[in-house]
This record gives sequence, structure tokens and C-alpha cells, in this order.
Amino acid sequence: MDATTSNGTLQLHSIPENPSYLCLKRQCLGNSAPGDFFLASCPSIALHILTTCDLSPRDLAKLEATCSFFRKPANFSPDFELSISEVAALDICQKRAIFKCAGEEERQEMKRKCGGSWKLVLKFLKAGELGCRRERSQALAGPGHSIAVTSNGVVYSFGSNGSGQLGQGTTEDTWQPKPVRSLNGIRIIQAAIGGERTMLISDAGEVYAFGKDCFSEAGLEAQETKVITSPQRVKSLTEIFVVQAAIGNYFTAVLSREGRVYTLSWGKDERLGHQTDVNCVLPQPLLGALENIPVVQISAGFCYLLALAYQPTGMSVYSVGCGLGGKLGHGSATSEKQPRLIEQFSVLNLEPVMVSAGTWHAAVVGRDGRVCTWGWGRFGCLGHGTEELEMAPKVVEGLKDVKAVHVAAGDYATFVVSDDGQVYSFGCSESANLGQDDGDVDEITLTPKLVSSLKETKERVVHVSLTNSVKWRGHTFAMTESGTLYAFGTGDRGQLGVELGDNLTEREEPAKVVGVDLS
Repeated sequence: MDATTSNGTLQLHSIPENPSYLCLKRQCLGNSAPGDFFLASCPSIALHILTTCDLSPRDLAKLEATCSFFRKPANFSPDFELSISEVAALDICQKRAIFKCAGEEERQEMKRKCGGSWKLVLKFLKAGELGCRRERSQALAGPGHSIAVTSNGVVYSFGSNGSGQLGQGTTEDTWQPKPVRSLNGIRIIQAAIGGERTMLISDAGEVYAFGKDCFSEAGLEAQETKVITSPQRVKSLTEIFVVQAAIGNYFTAVLSREGRVYTLSWGKDERLGHQTDVNCVLPQPLLGALENIPVVQISAGFCYLLALAYQPTGMSVYSVGCGLGGKLGHGSATSEKQPRLIEQFSVLNLEPVMVSAGTWHAAVVGRDGRVCTWGWGRFGCLGHGTEELEMAPKVVEGLKDVKAVHVAAGDYATFVVSDDGQVYSFGCSESANLGQDDGDVDEITLTPKLVSSLKETKERVVHVSLTNSVKWRGHTFAMTESGTLYAFGTGDRGQLGVELGDNLTEREEPAKVVGVDLS
């Protein structure tokens, strides 16, 4: 069936010649007499509305629960037994780049792992998009350099470039955002940024990297470091459809489309979930508890990894790596060679929906908007009013009146974004990277404090990124709903994307970054 509009023709699903749906009645407003409700006779129109509105899995489930029309077989190919809500969920899934190019066998396997429903697959995909803004515009504040990705998949880079980490084909620093032109024709949906290296993920699941090609560090047995100045396809990952990457200090982690986590180049004595040689640069799947549980988001700290796992009954967090300071969240400083479930969230009755691994501490946002932090508490980066460490997740009481939707942890600093677009920060403001303009460069913030300078912009902030490295003074990006990007903190290498005054190395007040459109 076709429905013609002023904008063209909408292709809708075919309707059976003799639909068996009952002709329902509805009561019209005012004095009008009751009339026929034709939606039941035209299920394709109903399906079009559900798909166009991009409803959530929960909304689709509620429709099925409250109206028999939405849970009866829809008689649409290829599976005539699927309900309209299930077909709508499948159609919404197909709008996602990572799902659209999957084969039928891969789709069915994803459906099986997610619990046997397309609504649950949609929930799985949306959960992954929430954590890392996959397929949406984003700006990342790395150690000395910055990367911005538009919703159309265009990549801009600026800042320090001594190892070619800007991907511009040179090793010259850049003070203004410039597009990475060698990626023309390739749509990037996600980026990861680390010390002198950058990784980009395309909508085809391909991984491109530039900058340092390995983690060379004093005391590590590693191959000779090479400098790559233009994006190159990572050959070792060609057999894996990658949807997210995370870079720690000595390792890289990638997440596959089906929710499997792989790690590369760990070094020293740790293997981060597998038992390979210290110099192995091939991707190795995480063993243990996550072998059969799909993961929707990964986040890397200095020497540890967090994984947000998906199950039909709810989300959970697993951690692996170095446990010093309690940053693995298990109530001790014990390191873990394989992923281990953080059990404290069950005690707190909190379902995690987003994780952020800072250098030495971590944070989580719950479905109910609560924020938990744990790990090293130096400079008050946990927001609990002290500098004491916490070995298990603890709710930040200073945010009890705030419903959080986003959290970002860096090097002894943390940012939280509320559902009304307000931004709170706490921790170390040594480089003005907290946005707290109080005139004291060395001030620490022990409890969450509103970033009033961002409130004055009169724009709703949706995402924050800050430097997550011990080797660089930090800078921070705040992106608004309109796609405007604001920057503050250290900018001596051009990493803010804004000009600084004479003899200045940092900026306390947020400045608008021009030259890149993230709308």
C-alpha cells in the first residue's frame, strides 16, 4: 500500500486483501456521533505511525499490554506471526547503521541473545547508543588533542599532533578544527581517544587508527613505536564488526556488534581477560563471565576496564584489571584477570544505564537518575565530601535532588548532566577544567557544584567530555542540544579549538568552538 503526501510517496507495508481485524468504534468529541475507527482495518498505517515516532521498547510493550490490536499477528511478511509492535521494533532497529547491514543469521543470533524479541533487540541497541552517543554528534577531549564527530559522520580534529594523532597527514599542531579529509566517503559513528592516538569506527564496523601504533612505555617490552599520520584500517580487526572502542594507558578494548568485548596490547603482567603473550597485538575475547552475556558499552581507565552488560531482566556492570584503590568496585583492592560482576548495584537497588571509567575512579548513572562513584577519592572527585577512597559504588548524596542522564569521569574530576540540561562538577580544578570560576586555581570541589558559567549560555547541555590522562593538564567540552560546543580548561596546544590571549595557557570561562557544526 502507498500513501501519497505533499512531500512525496511513503512506502508502507502490504495489507492483506481480506483483513480479519474487527472494525472498532470510538467516541468522537463534542456532539459528533460515534464513527468507525479505521485504524484496525489499516494496520499498515498504524505500523507507519509507530515506526515514524521511533517509540521506545517500553512504549511498544505497553501498547501490547493494553490493547489486543497491537499483540495480534499483523500478517506482514516475512514473519506473519509477529505482532504490529514487534514489526515496528524490527523496523526501528533497521534504522540503525550497525543493524541495517547485518545478515539474517546475525540478526537472528542477536535476537536470541537478547531474549527472543525484536523489542529487546531495540532495547539493546538503544542502550549502546546512550552510553557512547553512537551515530550521533560527539566531541572528545583527549590528552592534548581533540576529536569531534558530526551526526553525518564527518570527523574534525585539533590540538597537539606530535605523533600524527590528528590524522591530518602531518605532525603539526592545529589550533582550529579541521576535517580529516582522507575519510571522505566514510561515515564515522563513534570515536575513541587516548595518549597520542585516536581510533574511529565506521558505520560498516571498520576501525581506523592514527597516532602512535603501540603502547610504548618505560619498563614495558614492546615493539618499536611508529607514527601514523593518516587514518589506517586496523587489519587485525577486519573479521570483527566493531561498534565501539575504548583506549586505556596500556591497552585498547573494542566492542563487537553482537556485544562481545575484545582487548589488545595490554603489556606487563596483566592480560585483561586472556592469557596471551605480553606483546600480543591481536584482539583477544574476554573470557569468563561475559562470554555469553552481551555488552552494550565499554569504558577504559588507566589500567582497568568497565563493561555495561545487557540482559532482558536489567543492566549490570562488570570490571576487570588493576584493583588498586578499589576502582573495580568489589569492596577490595584485588585485581581481576577476568570480568567480575559488581554486586553493589543490587544492594543499592540501582540499575546502571551508563558507565564512565576515569583514570583512577569510576562513575555510573542509574535508570532512576541516581549517580554512584567509587575508587580513589583524591581532590573530592567522588563527590562524597571527602578525599577518602571508596571500594564499592556509593550514591552521591549531593545529587539527590538531581535526575542525572549523563556522567563523565576523568583524572580526579567528574561531571554530571541532569535531565534539564544543567551541569555539575566536582574534583580537581587545577587547570580550570571544572568550569568553576572562583579565582582559585588550586581549589578542589568536594561535593557537586553547578557549573554556573554553562547555565549562563542559556542552552541545554546534553554531553560532556573531559581529559582522562595523568600526563596532560585537562580540558573539557560541553555540547548543547543545538550542537553548539563549548570548551574550557588547558588550551596551550590548541586542544580547545579557540584562540587564547597572549601568555595564556588555559581558559576558565566556556568559549564557543567555531568551525565545526555538531547540530
